[in-house]
Amino acid sequence: MTTKPVLKLVRGPAVPSLQVRELDWSILMARAQDGDADAYRRLLEGITPYLRAHAARCHRNPSDVEDAVQDILLSLHTVRRTYDPARPFGPWVTAIARRRLIDRLRRQGRRRAYEAEFEPAHETFADPPANLEGMTNIHEIAAALDRLPAGQREAVRLTKIEGLSLKEASAVSGTSVAALKIATHRAIQRLRRFFHGGSET
Repeated sequence: MTTKPVLKLVRGPAVPSLQVRELDWSILMARAQDGDADAYRRLLEGITPYLRAHAARCHRNPSDVEDAVQDILLSLHTVRRTYDPARPFGPWVTAIARRRLIDRLRRQGRRRAYEAEFEPAHETFADPPANLEGMTNIHEIAAALDRLPAGQREAVRLTKIEGLSLKEASAVSGTSVAALKIATHRAIQRLRRFFHGGSET
């Protein structure tokens, strides 16, 4: 007597697994490192929902989530050349995201602990044209940062991208806290003019 074969219903995944996406992201990053702008755009579009999910675990306010994603993307853009395509992409980008999120939570904790008067250094890119909701904007932001005078660019890099406090940035750069405040304020004003269609100078 022969037994009838048992048929099993096998369901494929509705979305690509994380491992598959990470492989795709790794390939796209390697191409982006070789100057492929389209690959870089596709990479940013692909990883943004992943980064947003990470940020949403730390922030309840949607605007905080988007600001956190913006911080992470700027950091990734700054250090993109350090990625080794021979290594997994997921742990690399997750480590960047985790550091930026921890930095943001620490800064928020410091601000809540000390009710400091509003200062130019606390300004953020709150206007929609300056946000990274449209993924092509990261290229515009990078271009705008490159156009800043060296001192202003360094001030933004240390306080906004690296997430250092003014005191920490002063120690790293050898510039006084007062000078960093002024440089950061002027840089943000230039960037805002740039994103509103005016001249950044």
